[in-house]
Amino acid sequence: MKLLRVGTAGAEKPALLDAEGVLRDLSGVVPDIDGALLADAAALQRVRAAAETGELPALDATGLRVGPPLGRIGKVVCIGLNYHDHARETGAEPPAEPVIFFKAADTVIGPNDTVLVPRGSEKTDWEVELAVVIGRTARYVESAEEALTHVAGYAVAHDVSEREFQIERGGTWDKGKNCETFNPLGPWLVTADEVADPQDLSLKLWVNGELKQNGTTAEQIFPVAEVVRYVSQFMTLYPGDVINTGTPAGVAMGQPEPKPYLRAGDVVELEISGLGRQRQELKDA
Repeated sequence: MKLLRVGTAGAEKPALLDAEGVLRDLSGVVPDIDGALLADAAALQRVRAAAETGELPALDATGLRVGPPLGRIGKVVCIGLNYHDHARETGAEPPAEPVIFFKAADTVIGPNDTVLVPRGSEKTDWEVELAVVIGRTARYVESAEEALTHVAGYAVAHDVSEREFQIERGGTWDKGKNCETFNPLGPWLVTADEVADPQDLSLKLWVNGELKQNGTTAEQIFPVAEVVRYVSQFMTLYPGDVINTGTPAGVAMGQPEPKPYLRAGDVVELEISGLGRQRQELKDA
């Protein structure tokens, strides 16, 4: 299923994109798309059954905002330097273990919402990423095979980053990763049964129509299953938690000088095969 949430920010209602590409209203079946729904097998079955009948009310998508496909996110766990090609372009050694950092849940916005360039920023960068959405509590998961049973689905994430704040201002990466609007998510939460192999997905990102990133999850140093297993050794993952799994080569930081960092007025578009497309115009904060 392709689940999404539509409407004004803070008042989104649940919806489903059916096999014919028609937007359907789910608000008569479930109150929202969130961790509680993803953990409730009976509720998910009601959604599937309603979708199969074809009787869900159609929604007019004209002018309708698409919000983040997941409400009430618990935490956003991020994996840094997780693509071989990205490590090469930045001159970094591939990590021996996954690099973990966090984004606050309030950085998450809709896939086409405005991204704000922080005040004082000179190095705002782009990163297309595969987001993993947890559907079943994961605690000390023992194997990669078991780890995938805890995944509810997948989505497109844009891990916007301010490199000066992240790298040159001391401390951890948090300052460069948690600026407002720095995690567009969606358009859809695609359930795991529709993603045959999370290590066989193409990721692309354009800036002002120019292709900047063109990668594949096959380049991940630590694949999705290992990431979920590994993270669960250090923290409990709950339904509705999100893991951003890293970005392929092609970020501004990896380009020759002068590096083409983002400015107000730029337009970023990104997509992952089967998971949909995002578009953001940047403005000054």
